[in-house]
Amino acid sequence: MDESVGNATRDGDFAWVRLGCEDGRIIAADGEGPGVSELCCEIRGLTPLQAAAIRANPLAGDALHDALAPLVRASKDTGRVAVAMSGGVDSAVALVCARDQGFDPVGVTLRLWVDPAGPTAERACCSPEAVIAARETCHGLGFPHVTLDLREEFRRAVVAPFVAGYARGETPNPCVRCNGSFRFAELLAFSRRIGAARLVTGHYARTVERDERMLLARGADDEKDQSYMLARLDPRFLPRLWFPLGEQTKDDTRAQARAAGLAAADRLESQEACFLAGADYRDFLARHGIGSTEGPVVDEWGRKLGRHDGYWRFTPGQRRGLGVASGAPVYALRTHPATNTVVVGPRESLARRVIGVRAGRLYVPVERAEAKLRYRSPAAPATVVPRARGFRLHFDRPVHGVAVGQAAVLYDEDAVVGAGLIASVSE
Repeated sequence: MDESVGNATRDGDFAWVRLGCEDGRIIAADGEGPGVSELCCEIRGLTPLQAAAIRANPLAGDALHDALAPLVRASKDTGRVAVAMSGGVDSAVALVCARDQGFDPVGVTLRLWVDPAGPTAERACCSPEAVIAARETCHGLGFPHVTLDLREEFRRAVVAPFVAGYARGETPNPCVRCNGSFRFAELLAFSRRIGAARLVTGHYARTVERDERMLLARGADDEKDQSYMLARLDPRFLPRLWFPLGEQTKDDTRAQARAAGLAAADRLESQEACFLAGADYRDFLARHGIGSTEGPVVDEWGRKLGRHDGYWRFTPGQRRGLGVASGAPVYALRTHPATNTVVVGPRESLARRVIGVRAGRLYVPVERAEAKLRYRSPAAPATVVPRARGFRLHFDRPVHGVAVGQAAVLYDEDAVVGAGLIASVSE
């Protein structure tokens, strides 16, 4: 018999659930806490997937789902899909799209981060509140929901490199790392475990065929397009993914949610970096191991212009917070972690024409591409030179505010044809 124990705390109350499974069914269930006894009686004899569709009070439900996660598995079913649920409107509508297309959806939410010292988690897509919202959406529509507790794995794979990158003087993008090498790997592994034919998400992105290969492509809504964040996804995973919102706008999605009577219809947007929960990243870094140490602010010739309280608080192109009195606008140009120095200068000194990209791949051979260097920055035309572990970009015109650690994403029209991390810049 396979056994699993789950526990949960909420508002000072505690609950635990112990499950025993044999031949794919729950044959034993007990525990303690508000609503647990009734819930255990209800789920005996069910499969773990069936139990995952049972509505319960939040505390008992948390404990049950903590126990269910390692037990949920099923044989392959071409009609079943896994739906990544964030608790927001996009994933809720993706679930409805899967249902309306005749699929049997199973919602899955990754519990990734809890920061007791952080600000409110209302807008964090992986908070306890978001988990409850995702579960209620699935149960309200009559579908199972599974929560995977991956907090320690997320800390190692995403948060620790984020902090370490800033300590090195880089400007890392945790969402690109998360989606490219962590989140989707876990979600696809779960979808295989439950025998799902595909993984469905609420991202605003599309897929296209190019040279007999499937590639990621921009979403139809330019304002919501998330192809930049997903660009490091291995294209071989794309046939197993479905982005039902890729052809529509955010307004379309909210209207669809209201028509379906979803509580998530007017829910606030989740944050791009979910574990920050709306906080300034500098406050987060200060709480997670990077101390504030005063150092000099200098110009390009080394003349001291002022003082700062930590080089990691600055990124190329930044104007605010420099603490420098100057007749003309000055910008952060670069930092030197070894000496805790911030170098500032005029905007023209930010101009770069050549960028080296590491950990990069070209998904199809290209010599020219439009390169996007930050999520909200426009793409710029460049010549692409392949390298052993990445590529170099030679821009037609200078680009400004390029930060080491950010993602460089290459587009050919709407298709994502390559991606990597900025490693070096030169004039």
